[in-house]
Amino acid sequence: MTVMNGGMNRPVRTLSVFFLVLFLALMANATYLQFVKAKDLNDDARNRRVVQAAFSRQRGAILAGKTAVAHSVPSKDQFKFQRVYPKSKEYAPVTGYFSYYSQTGIEHSQNQVLSGDDSRLFVRRLIDLVNNTDPKGGNVELTIDPAVQDAAFNGFKALGDGVEGAAVAIEPSTGRILAMVSTPSFDPNEMADHDVTASTKAYERLLKDPAQPLLNRAIQTTLPPGSTFKLVTAAAAMEDLGMTPDSMVDGRASLKLPQTSHVLHNENNIPCGGDQVTLTRALDRSCNVAFAGVGLKLTDAQLRKQAEKFGFGQTYLTDLSGQATSRFPTTLSPPLRAQSAIGQYEVAATPLQMAMVSSGIANHGVVMTPYVVDRITSSDLDVLDQTNPTELSTAVSPRTAGMLTQMMTSVVDQGTGTPARIPGVQVAGKTGTAQSTAERPPYAWFTGFAPADNPKIAVAVLVESSNTSRDEIAGGALGGPIAKAMMEAVINP
Repeated sequence: MTVMNGGMNRPVRTLSVFFLVLFLALMANATYLQFVKAKDLNDDARNRRVVQAAFSRQRGAILAGKTAVAHSVPSKDQFKFQRVYPKSKEYAPVTGYFSYYSQTGIEHSQNQVLSGDDSRLFVRRLIDLVNNTDPKGGNVELTIDPAVQDAAFNGFKALGDGVEGAAVAIEPSTGRILAMVSTPSFDPNEMADHDVTASTKAYERLLKDPAQPLLNRAIQTTLPPGSTFKLVTAAAAMEDLGMTPDSMVDGRASLKLPQTSHVLHNENNIPCGGDQVTLTRALDRSCNVAFAGVGLKLTDAQLRKQAEKFGFGQTYLTDLSGQATSRFPTTLSPPLRAQSAIGQYEVAATPLQMAMVSSGIANHGVVMTPYVVDRITSSDLDVLDQTNPTELSTAVSPRTAGMLTQMMTSVVDQGTGTPARIPGVQVAGKTGTAQSTAERPPYAWFTGFAPADNPKIAVAVLVESSNTSRDEIAGGALGGPIAKAMMEAVINP
């Protein structure tokens, strides 16, 4: 009888151990999900439970200056609050959108704050719980200057329909992003619609649009910077070869590249003022031959190192996701080095990157880390976090920065950058017209800063595509007026 009881208890014990193991595994998984992976799961835009809960509370505002560019208003449906974007297309590249399915832009990167789930809002949540009031999200204050943003947005509108491009403005001494515009843009209100079917159709329509309105061209598009890159080449020449604005360079109309039968030409195949011209004159006229020749005197390592000091090859904007990395090619043969020195071949940059080149020169050679979130506040406007400016790198010496500034002011005073002139203010700038393919028109660039003697704003403008005829496309003509308006918004508010 005893033996039989032992035989019967053995399956019971085995089953008990099996259930105990399952229970322990369940507890371990629950602990892992609730503590270790909790933040990742909450941050995941696909988490429907989190999104539904966020839709049902008063999400915090995103502000540019004193203006709310994204905020929540009461709604009469199950979600209680509707997300609203008053200046929808103008700020969409920065705010992004908050929809039932996903978030982008600041709505995504600062979701924990805006939804009220950030640990810095714990006291606020506790007070709301005690008072039995609906929880409120925190506010995100941007570095964007509404006047500069308006100037850039309206500048692109003035170019007419079918324009593709972007503009960025930076405060050189801090890295604060004063404006970020991308066109064509989109209306985030369509994505935030509580009618899930309607918002899905809007998203699918935008996704299929060949003009890519969901793309933030200011930070996600890398294109040949053309002659604006000559600032980097000039910087390397001064730092590594000891050149000055008065150094003499090749000013002829064409240059036969070594190791090849290819001949490089200046724009319109004309000389830059003589067989030999000063480096300043070469920059004034955006002389391809001169800067290709300088590139041949430099090593590819020297050019690459100088580009990297300005930010090429780095990811430095943490407030917005998706920043593309600007590139300078590796291991260049002499003819390819010559083309790279004038911003062609495989050199590629975002508008933000070219704004940082001008910003670093304006800031006596020091490149500041760019940022777009100024500070975080509670719904009661208590400051929870403030961004402090940080240095990204030292690109050039103060002496080199001063010489580059001198040359860039000459470009605007008497060279290709005259459309960016501001009466009574000295403006520093550089134009660029980058070739792409035979099937499409060139890209028009402008970058610069003002006032040249006490810089308050550095800018970069890219006109990727427009209705302008191919023969009339130029960085100064298309980008210069937009850059001028952005700079005036700060200098003459």
